[in-house]
Amino acid sequence: MIDKFDILTSTAVPLNIENIDTDQIIPARFLKTTHKEGLGSNLFYDWRYDWEGHPQSGFVLNDGKYKGSILITGKNFGCGSSREHAAWAIRDAGFKAVVSSHFADIFRNNALNNGLLPVQISEPFLAGLFKQTEAFPETLLTINLEKQTIRYENETETFDLSPYKKECLLKGFDDIDYVLSIRKKIQAFEEQR
Repeated sequence: MIDKFDILTSTAVPLNIENIDTDQIIPARFLKTTHKEGLGSNLFYDWRYDWEGHPQSGFVLNDGKYKGSILITGKNFGCGSSREHAAWAIRDAGFKAVVSSHFADIFRNNALNNGLLPVQISEPFLAGLFKQTEAFPETLLTINLEKQTIRYENETETFDLSPYKKECLLKGFDDIDYVLSIRKKIQAFEEQR
């Protein structure tokens, strides 16, 4: 089971960098675990901390004025290797959705499989969202999964999502939970054969 996702209203953390690869999201030296818990503290580690482990001033995750459960990023987020730990680290850091104008396919699938919603929006909408949230950190965003919309202030845009993954997120199902939920249909089909 994963957390159900329906409507999320939150402030956001604007990470206005393009082409963020999975090694920046969670450096390889932190991949020795098979547990999803505890990875959030290593999210963007090489950007967040100096070589002695002290927080880097100027990095958005270290700036107390930016908080929330929505991460806004530049285009081509999650490129690079297919490490599932990237989605785990983002979720463990408290984010429930990532907003970008483009996601790497493998990252998108890993995110969806782990209850993290990747919201892909247009470049102009993303530019406006960065401008708004960087200037006004208290800006609330609302992501409505059922309607597949994202809204801030008076701006709204729709986003695409696989109907199967949408159903899974709405019900809090991972792939196994989904199969178990339709087991009677599967049994009925098998009995007809």
